[in-house]
Formats: sequence, C-alpha cells, structure tokens
Amino acid sequence: MITDGTWAALLRRAAVNNAAWCDAVCRAHDTAPWYDGERLWFSTRRTPPMYPDAVTLEPAVSAGSVVRGVDIASPGCSVKDSFADLDLTGDGFAVLFEAQWIHRPAGAPLPEAEGEAAGLEWSEVADAEELAAWEAAFDDQGGERLFRPALLRDGIVFLAGRAGGRIVAGAVASTGGGVVGVSNLFGPAWAGVLGAVSDRRPELDVVGYEHGEDLEAAVRAGFTAIGPLRVWLSTQ
Repeated sequence: MITDGTWAALLRRAAVNNAAWCDAVCRAHDTAPWYDGERLWFSTRRTPPMYPDAVTLEPAVSAGSVVRGVDIASPGCSVKDSFADLDLTGDGFAVLFEAQWIHRPAGAPLPEAEGEAAGLEWSEVADAEELAAWEAAFDDQGGERLFRPALLRDGIVFLAGRAGGRIVAGAVASTGGGVVGVSNLFGPAWAGVLGAVSDRRPELDVVGYEHGEDLEAAVRAGFTAIGPLRVWLSTQ
C-alpha cells in the first residue's frame, strides 16, 4: 500500500529529476543555473525555449523567493510549479498549462508494442550526427538546435525508434533523484522506451509528467498519476 508519505516522496523525486534534466539542458547552452538548497532550482538568465526559469523542489515555496531569482523583466519567463501550490498572478504570471506527474514502479510488466510500434528498432543516440537526426524527428520545424552534444553523457540517454533506418519515435531518459525521468516523447514510443529503460536501469522507478491525451496514453502504458503541477508564464 502506498501511503501519503510515499506519494509525497515520489512527487519530490519527480520534481528533483526534472530539475536535473532542465539543469543539464541549460548548462549545455552555457547558462549556469543555481539551486537554493533543496527548495528551488532557478536560472537568473533566460533559459532555452520550452525550459523553465525556475522549478520548485518541495511544497510551500514562497512566490517571492521564486520570482526574486529569475529575470521577469524580459519576455518569456516561466516557472514550473511542481506541487501546484503557488499563486504568481500578483507577480504578472498566468497559468500556461496544468499537468500530472506520473509514476511507474520498477519491475512493473512492460506494455506490449502494437501496430506501428511493434516494428520499430530501438537504440541509443551515439553521437552528434545522430542527435541532430533525432532532434529533426522530434521537431521538424527547424531553427536553432535545442539538444546539444554536451547532453550525450552518463545519466542521459536519447532513445530512438527507427523504421527502415529512419527515426520515427523517441524520448529522453534521464537518471537523477533516485528515479529515471522520461521526457520529450514523440511517436509510438512508450513500449519501446520503457523496454529500453528497463534494460538499462531495472531497479529504478520511472517518472515524468503529461496532460490530456498524452496522459491517457501514459496511463495505458502502466503509469499512475500521482499529483498536479502547473507551468506559469510571465505576461509582462
């Protein structure tokens, strides 16, 4: 039986894991974020697109301590409110979206790949050239590279599902906080990604966050929604 204390611990592990991934992306872009003890991760400089300027790591962090460390003077500042308990409206923010943290215990039965997913071949991205191909499949809009080769290191794995040698599905699996976080999922990926994670870190629970139809797909893959989060965006 999972107790309230266990849920709270899982939520914090998920938040810590996600902050570590955000930290890695920012450092790959030569941005140097900070940790405020065990309460808050934040960057005083604007972070790369799609990545927050702050992530709360425990409940009841004050709004003042969050906005004090980030750049709210220039457009685009965002905050990941990991426990959905902040009110940043008075600081010029509005809720961008709400989601649920998800959790899947280590050793849980793997989902069976069906349809298009059944024919995919899965492997790790090995070098900068493969990473560029992975990102092109993840986001075919072009533009500046978000995922840089410095991210190809211990604890971070870019997983690619290929059909006929072409990348059509993928995800990032990042180890931190005592769990494996899965993010940036695209294509028919859950079965292959969870199999790859189980092969590499079978002893660790898997976490992430999703909303809408993506949350429904995660639940079908064996995840449980364990608590809400919000992402706030500055409207100034």
